[in-house]
Amino acid sequence: MNPIRVNLSAAKRSEALTVTNSGSDPVVVQVSAMAWAQDAGKDVLSATSDVLVSPPIATIAPGKEQIVRVGLRRAPDAHTELSYRLFLQEVPPPPKPGFQGLQVALRVGLPIFVEPRDGRAKAALEWTASSLGKDSIRLTLQNQGNGHIQISDIGLYAKGGKDPIASRTGLVYVLPGQSHEWDLALRHGDIGGTERLRLKVTTDAGSIDTEIGLAKP
Repeated sequence: MNPIRVNLSAAKRSEALTVTNSGSDPVVVQVSAMAWAQDAGKDVLSATSDVLVSPPIATIAPGKEQIVRVGLRRAPDAHTELSYRLFLQEVPPPPKPGFQGLQVALRVGLPIFVEPRDGRAKAALEWTASSLGKDSIRLTLQNQGNGHIQISDIGLYAKGGKDPIASRTGLVYVLPGQSHEWDLALRHGDIGGTERLRLKVTTDAGSIDTEIGLAKP
């Protein structure tokens, strides 16, 4: 599928995606869009008419492509980035006579971001860390900006250390005004009187390398 993210704005209210069937059988795909918010670090999806997808269902022959068009039906927000999720759901064919296995339908979700009218969306990140005892650290991110951030890799280092004392890999989105927590297991046990940590993070807006304080229980 190309692209893997949809970016819309007042000047660009639609986007075309290419969905390719690389298999040997025809595939039926349903396409839908949902509003995307977050609450206490959890994704919240709800029905919406803000985004139009065409076609909503398509049959793609083996080795062929289908163009899916995504269009914005409302005006962008004046100050804050809007977020939606686009879902492509495979509709499994009827089982063949005598089939007794389990059919698995592929479901793919893509983010849709709509730039605010008054300028570029940008995340503003505030990081804090607190010890949960001898074995783990809770890392908290608050996004105080007007745009999302995508986190992919996190590493915490003792000052002057070359190897991370804790790390995490995996995609996490934090939307504007929202927060997220990671409980990270320490690799080397108790970090004693450490008061400052070095934080390295990979995001879709670039790499972060900064120093943060460590709050003790």
